[in-house]
Amino acid sequence: MHAPIEWLSWTGMHMSAWKVIGWVGALMFGGRWLVQFIATKRARKPVIPRMFWYMSIAGSLMTLAYFIFGKNDSVGILQNLFPSFTALYSLHADIRHRGWHRDRGEH
Repeated sequence: MHAPIEWLSWTGMHMSAWKVIGWVGALMFGGRWLVQFIATKRARKPVIPRMFWYMSIAGSLMTLAYFIFGKNDSVGILQNLFPSFTALYSLHADIRHRGWHRDRGEH
């Protein structure tokens, strides 16, 4: 997983599988704000859709895995460990409060 991905060598970038996981996780974690913005704009009130929590969990776990296994960086581990737990708790609270199959119109 640390070996360079050969088909990307023409770009001059060293990209390993772990780096791809880290990049996708970071993009997902950052992209959740776009999801929240679109949902708020559509509802014309502040909204945090469930997809925000799914993207938070996936993004923080992917970047956490990158920092644990790919980079072995304690700063990155600490930075991504806490958001993983808070996003999991927030998703659990959302499901408990609104139900698994909540009404799409109610936020």
